[in-house]
Amino acid sequence: MIRALSVLTGCAVLACGLSLAVGSVTVAPVELWQVVVGQSDGLARTLVLDLRLPRTLSAFAAGGLLAIAGALMQVLLRNPLADPYVLGLSGGAATGALLAMLAGAGVVLVSGAAFAGALFATLLVFGLAHGTGSWTPSRLLLTGVVTAAGWGAAITLMLAVTPAHQLPGMLYWLMGDVSYARLPWPSMVVLVVAVAAMLPLARSLNVLARGPLQAAALGVSVRPLEWAVYLLASLLTATAVTSVGSIGFVGLIVPHMLRLVLGNDQRIILPASALAGGTLLVLADTLARTVIAPEQLPVGVITALLGVPTFLYLLHRSR
Repeated sequence: MIRALSVLTGCAVLACGLSLAVGSVTVAPVELWQVVVGQSDGLARTLVLDLRLPRTLSAFAAGGLLAIAGALMQVLLRNPLADPYVLGLSGGAATGALLAMLAGAGVVLVSGAAFAGALFATLLVFGLAHGTGSWTPSRLLLTGVVTAAGWGAAITLMLAVTPAHQLPGMLYWLMGDVSYARLPWPSMVVLVVAVAAMLPLARSLNVLARGPLQAAALGVSVRPLEWAVYLLASLLTATAVTSVGSIGFVGLIVPHMLRLVLGNDQRIILPASALAGGTLLVLADTLARTVIAPEQLPVGVITALLGVPTFLYLLHRSR
């Protein structure tokens, strides 16, 4: 466990260092070290600390949040290919953000609207899936899929009636964009608190992954634990979407690949997902802003290009 987390931590540090050094202006390793230790006060310091560091930390936090949310949803639904976006959370966030953009709101209000939309989508899916009885994983999944389709229709309608000069910003937000993320600390705090909060529950999650009947027989409070997992996964997804927009495949691919390598012990998977998801999104963002520099690609395009073939390979391998 310690060895795997140490390797992932080293990869995360290297990915963040690469992100800080590479760009339209390359910062040499010596200059980067001088900035880190506070011995530089020139252009390199401004470039690294004021421009690249907030973006790198925002990407790392969002990737970690999405990966943990994916790992939790896969345990909750007992489906290794489950993803938080399947439940329509990103659709609710996108609808809220686009409504705020149509109203001409600023960045802060757009982020707040996205968070409110994600929470509303969470309550809507949970309420519809619960109905007058009790919800099951299959019922929750089907409700989320149908709700996501409804959010997609609402987004398409808004894009169709949006003035042409507002469309680029909306499309970039829908595809995921880290370039406007300038306040990474709230997401980083949520990431750290989420990992710390879920580790004490890791043993119960291991039992829950085997099924609710076995978990109940072993003394686990199944229903409260399922509610806590769903609400926490929704909160993590809402925080990530609010920070960097709608980015797919991170919560699907990262936990699944880690389980193939590290097993299905949630005591390892949860912190490993935070590190691996953050590393993946930092590398994807670095590639997005350098592959056709000085132009930038939405980071969601890069994660989709990486995630689709990986998902198809895993699906073929599972046969």
